[in-house]
Amino acid sequence: MCAKASMEEFEALLKESFEIDTPEEGSVVKGRVIAIEAGQAIIDVGYKMEGRVDLKEFADLSGNVEIAVGDEVEVYLDRVENSRGEAQISRDKAKREEAWDRLEKAYADETRVDGAIFGRVKGGFTVDLGGAVAFLPGSQVDVRPVRDAGPLMGMKQPFQILKMDRRRGNIVVSRRAILEESRAEQRAEVIGNLTEGQSIDGVVKNITEYGAFVDLGGVDGLLHVTDMAWRRVNHPSEILAIGETVKVQVIKINKDTHRISLGMKQLQSDPWDAVETAYPLHSVHKGRVTNITDYGAFVELEPGVEGLVHVSEMSWTKKNVHPGKIVSTSQEVDVMVLEIDSAKRRVSLGLKQTQRNPWEVFAENHPVGSSIEGEVKNITEFGLFIGLDNDIDGMVHLSDLSWDQRGEDAIQNYRKGDTVKAAVTEVDVEKERISLSVKALGDDTFSDAVDGVKRGSVITCNVTAIEEGGIEVDYNGMKAFIRRSDLSRDRADQRPERFQVGDKVDARVTNVDSKTRRLGLSIKAKEIAEEKEAVEQYGSSDSGASLGDILGAALKGDKN
Repeated sequence: MCAKASMEEFEALLKESFEIDTPEEGSVVKGRVIAIEAGQAIIDVGYKMEGRVDLKEFADLSGNVEIAVGDEVEVYLDRVENSRGEAQISRDKAKREEAWDRLEKAYADETRVDGAIFGRVKGGFTVDLGGAVAFLPGSQVDVRPVRDAGPLMGMKQPFQILKMDRRRGNIVVSRRAILEESRAEQRAEVIGNLTEGQSIDGVVKNITEYGAFVDLGGVDGLLHVTDMAWRRVNHPSEILAIGETVKVQVIKINKDTHRISLGMKQLQSDPWDAVETAYPLHSVHKGRVTNITDYGAFVELEPGVEGLVHVSEMSWTKKNVHPGKIVSTSQEVDVMVLEIDSAKRRVSLGLKQTQRNPWEVFAENHPVGSSIEGEVKNITEFGLFIGLDNDIDGMVHLSDLSWDQRGEDAIQNYRKGDTVKAAVTEVDVEKERISLSVKALGDDTFSDAVDGVKRGSVITCNVTAIEEGGIEVDYNGMKAFIRRSDLSRDRADQRPERFQVGDKVDARVTNVDSKTRRLGLSIKAKEIAEEKEAVEQYGSSDSGASLGDILGAALKGDKN
């Protein structure tokens, strides 16, 4: 009975010993290094079990192996016994399991973990988190894109776990989250020490189209292109370079968004404070064309002071030309100050005012009555435009083309490009108009012919043509026409055929029209006038005398 009890106790103790000493497969166990041979460490994991682990599994990130006989290490037990009767163990798996436990706790607590970047893969990098390998996306390396990650390789630094899946063995970490957190703390500290209006040195970190970002010692501020200088700056790279140290003034601080606005020009004197003194009205200055638009050109008088030359103030003669046809960018020009608005920081300039008005010059050099010569530039329905000096034009109206022809007929004798001589008849400087006359240079045959002739005069003409409607006559080289009804007082004698070419006839002047250059003649009017005069002198039909008696007496009186 006693022997039986002893056997049962022994079996129980043996079973308990097996349960305690025999490690479970798939777990991490402690072992002792009992030998190192052939590049392997032989480790006793207890219960007379030994296993082999390659020495490389004990290497650090630098590849150094630090292990010696007698060292106690933790290994992962894959199998209690392999084909050689040894325990199948792994140091890498033990470190991985240990790391995963530690990392899961850190992930749950949202705490940082230390690691080192040791490799580059597609889309990012691999990170050793002390036994577990994590993926670091390229976008999570830094707050800004990193061109060269070489300096970061192998360096122990903190990371934030973004995502992990133990079953799949996936861990995603971020270095950027750590930097942003540190940066936010640093920004808050730096911003807390800044005040609006303060001057501070900074380093240009980045340049864009609209400005530059300046590092103020852990926090960036935006230096807008309009706050770099008082003058026009087309691109920040004109005056700044990356890495350059500049002195800036804090213009505005947004405590909520931590945005800082900076300025450089605010540290310089504003040139507009002295504009009215330096550039009095109607003074002429030399400037440089900085920009050309459809409505004019901007001219820099000095750094920070620009004025606009409106297209209407650019040329006396070129009215509908794009400003780019008159001036070019960077060209130096003389301009006159026309108006200053300091409140709106505007200066109106004139380019043409620095040159004499060409109409004034023309009026001085070509007084009314003088003759000029020019080329026909354009022909319109109301006259000719003649090109004159200094790109100005004069106009010859239809009525001033010829003495003898209608304007509509006379203008047909001209073509563009013809050289024409004309007389100056009027110069209106204010309206920029010059009136010319071609006919004024020629003799007025009509005026010469009718000189001294008045309405009611009786003149002698030569018959030059017989027509059905009347006769054509010539008087001092000027043609006139006597209508059939004006050939005689008596209807029986109103026959053109009773006259012959070369006959001399007396006729009364009924009209002298200088505009139409026509002379109105009538034989009938002459006869009626003579009859009236005879009646007045020699009696009237009312006294009993006949018309024949009166005319006879008148003729007799003429003979005496």
